[in-house]
Parts: sequence; structure tokens; C-alpha cells
Amino acid sequence: MNRREWVAYGQEMLEKEGIENASGEAWYLFSECLGVSREDYLFGMTEEVTDVSGLQKYQEMLQKRAKERCPLQYLLGTQEFMGYSFLVNPDVLIPRADTETVLEEVMATGIRPETILDLCTGSGCIAVSLALLMKPRLCIGTDISPRALDVAKANGKKLCPMVEFVESDLFEQVEGTFDLIISNPPYIKTEECRELMPEVRDHEPMLALDGREDGLYFYRKIIKEAPGYLNPGGMLAFEIGYDQGEAVKGMMLKQGFHSVEIRKDLAGLDRLVFGNK
Repeated sequence: MNRREWVAYGQEMLEKEGIENASGEAWYLFSECLGVSREDYLFGMTEEVTDVSGLQKYQEMLQKRAKERCPLQYLLGTQEFMGYSFLVNPDVLIPRADTETVLEEVMATGIRPETILDLCTGSGCIAVSLALLMKPRLCIGTDISPRALDVAKANGKKLCPMVEFVESDLFEQVEGTFDLIISNPPYIKTEECRELMPEVRDHEPMLALDGREDGLYFYRKIIKEAPGYLNPGGMLAFEIGYDQGEAVKGMMLKQGFHSVEIRKDLAGLDRLVFGNK
């Protein structure tokens, strides 16, 4: 078969299993496995494919995506975030557009932090992106998972070597104070984790998803301890679930934070809470 026929074959296979963007995902997998750029493909769609090993890899990846529901990003090993390409694997959450909104809203406040701490850093996408975009003097990302930190460190080395990554249970191994503390902690209720789509439930790390019984466990811990690690006037910012805005805002106000605000994502859902010490 030629290139176009192989992509159509992949699209049909994915469509049968209910993959939403079957056409696009089939193309990305074909491109990855056969080493064909978009330009080369468009100018040579009728060219016969003779790379046997590439085709075998393509069919294996299609199988993993269609039958096992392995996320495309894990198959490709990368995900775009804030204009940068981040390495990802099943040890870290896949960076999402909602988190881009969080960063954009934080930057839109006009804050110019010299020091940034990213708790629950995962792939390091928040810490690395803020370091590249805001150019602080110091930027640290922490995570309790050493395997997640391996990914974060690889991303830091590739994109922004100045970012430091520390294995820590929230603030446990953190020293010093910061102008901005930001976090996308686990915030899904334990009982709801079982209801997630299979791409998330069966492949992304539950350690980064499960926010305990009511989904607010990590917000409570961070909000309680954050004042000791914030400079006067420093900002604490969270990504939140769509129904957690008022609860997190209330906790921050009770802890003495001021100018606490809830901001929405592109879908009009509560996505960010931030306030100042």
C-alpha cells in the first residue's frame, strides 16, 4: 500500500475503537514510525511504503492506541506545552491546555517573581515554562516520585538547565522562601478516579491524580504550610477542578491570604485560584 492508504488504514482502525481524532492520530503515528514529515507526505502520498520495520512499529502502536487505549502522547513520547516540546511517559501526567491557561492567567497578573517553587512538578512543564517565560533568578520543581523527577530533569536539561528539581513530599525538602508558589496537585476524588476515561485511568499515574476522599487533601496541606515559604506579598496559585474554586478560595482566605481570586479556563469552568500572603 502507499502512504495515503496506510494512514487511511490506521484511521479506520482507530475509528472502530471510538478514538475521537482518528485521522490526526493515525497521521502522527505514521509520521513517527516511518520518519515522514508532513511536507514529504503531501508531495508523496502515492509512494509505496517498503519500510517493513517501520510498518511493523506503526501497526504495534495502532494496536496499543486502539485496543489498550494508550494515550497518543505516551506513544510519541512528547507533548507540546506553552510552545515547547516536553518529554512524557507513563510516570508523569500529560501536560494539558487547561494548565497553559493557569500559567497565562498567573502571568497576566503582572507578577515578576525572582524566585518560583512548583510543587507536584511531574514532567516539569510548569517550572520549565515559567523559567523560560518569566526568567526568575531561581526556579525549583519538587515531586514525591523519583521516576517523575527523572522525566522533569530530562526536560530541564533539554529546555532550561537552570531549573532545579528536588525529590520532596510537598515542602518536606524545600528551603528558603519564594515570590511565587504554584501547584497542580492531585485533585480528583478517589471514588471518581475509577470513572475516568481509560486513557487516564489505566495509563496516567494515579499518584498524580488521586486527591483523596474529597479531592481537597493536598490543597489543605499546601495552604497551611505555604505562608512559611512565601515572601511578603508572594503569590500562591493553584490549578483546580471545575467544582473546587469556592472551597479552595475559602481555605486560602481562612489562612490569611488576601486578594484571592478564581479564574476560568477557555471552557468557562473554574480552573485557577490565586492569592497573596
